[in-house]
Amino acid sequence: MDRPRIIIFDTTLRDGEQSPGCSMNVPEKLRLAQQLDRLGVDVIEAGFPIASDGDFEAVKQIANSLRRPVIAGLARACAGDVDRAWEALQGAAHPRIHIFLATSDIHLQYKLRITREECLAQAREAVRHAKTLCQDVEFSPEDATRTDVPFLCQVVEAAIEAGATTVNIPDTVGYSMPEEYGQLIRTLYEKVKGIDKVVVSTHCHNDLGLAVANSLAGVQSGARQIECTINGIGERAGNAAMEEIVMAMRVRPDRYPFETSIASEQLFAASQMLAEITRVPVQPNKAIIGRNAFAHEAGIHQDGVLKNPLTYEIMTPQSVGVPDSRLVLGKHSGRHALALRCEQLGHQFERRELDEVYRRFVILADRIKKVQDSHLLELIQDVSSGMVSNSEVSGHKRIFPPATANLSQPRAASVAAGAGSAETYSANAGPAQVTIPFSDHHTEQEDYLWGV
Repeated sequence: MDRPRIIIFDTTLRDGEQSPGCSMNVPEKLRLAQQLDRLGVDVIEAGFPIASDGDFEAVKQIANSLRRPVIAGLARACAGDVDRAWEALQGAAHPRIHIFLATSDIHLQYKLRITREECLAQAREAVRHAKTLCQDVEFSPEDATRTDVPFLCQVVEAAIEAGATTVNIPDTVGYSMPEEYGQLIRTLYEKVKGIDKVVVSTHCHNDLGLAVANSLAGVQSGARQIECTINGIGERAGNAAMEEIVMAMRVRPDRYPFETSIASEQLFAASQMLAEITRVPVQPNKAIIGRNAFAHEAGIHQDGVLKNPLTYEIMTPQSVGVPDSRLVLGKHSGRHALALRCEQLGHQFERRELDEVYRRFVILADRIKKVQDSHLLELIQDVSSGMVSNSEVSGHKRIFPPATANLSQPRAASVAAGAGSAETYSANAGPAQVTIPFSDHHTEQEDYLWGV
């Protein structure tokens, strides 16, 4: 049976750009829009044409150059905004005018200073006017999740009667809980006449960290469009992150049996491009596309991933465009990962040799946290230069002196790649030594407990 298809509406260029420090000029917007097209986004909200001449020009250029996706322009519920949006969009192969109007009592009273009746009339009139210009009209009742539900139903019904083809339900201030948001969508389906003839959309903010959860609750309750952004950027704490939504449905089709048009292999490229353009880095632990999303430092994790990636990875890095998993060498790393990296650097060791390298590596990692290749090569050189031949006595090719660390007088080591200053360590004997006892009797279980 075919899975329901979810329309992915990307608002990185509009709501995302409203993030402090994330504004983009026209060439940057066009470049990112082209990447969103490669990504397979269904609807690209290119900007807010009335806001500035630059935004108008960006929407116009994107509308004229991209022929596959729907190109949307945002407008307040007034004729001047709608006309300006249409002027920017009319060259698009698939244009959409997106109208918004606040509906919560707190917004009506303090921001707009209009009554509910005036709000209803304004929404109806704006959608009717847009419909005379463009067949594809989306309406958003801003702050929907804090709007009186019976009044929200009235406004949505009025927008549908006036010709809206998509109705978006924004959790503008990230206030809603997933079960609450899902119930709101279900209530609209139950109470609003004609809602079955339009697309219901979600637009969730992340103030309580629930934007993605609310969006997924919305589609489970019948919504068929999700508004989201690359890297989750947007006003305040941001919007629902596209990469998280897409991969949640991809990884868990048993819970979210939906399809999207997104080419997930382009997600990482889109994320990196946005970070480059805005100069706003992605947090390392960001789900799906953060630097640490496919990085492993703990020895038990590293060992499992090397044996079978499925032990600790629920998706492949390649599925989102990340080149490969990354084993980070630190104090939690184990022999297995260390041996692999040594091999990649051109050094192979017998078991006793690896034990000695590993002991010195642990001392080093405890001091500098993250061991770079330059540090590892110097450590290997130190160990190699300290080897003493005694094969007649021991029956082994080489014997190492015990690993010791000078904890009081560290010496300078190579600077880590990309680091701004030298880091120091010592793996030589000296004052305040720490000696790690050597044992030649290891089992697989001991390795596992030790961190592998």
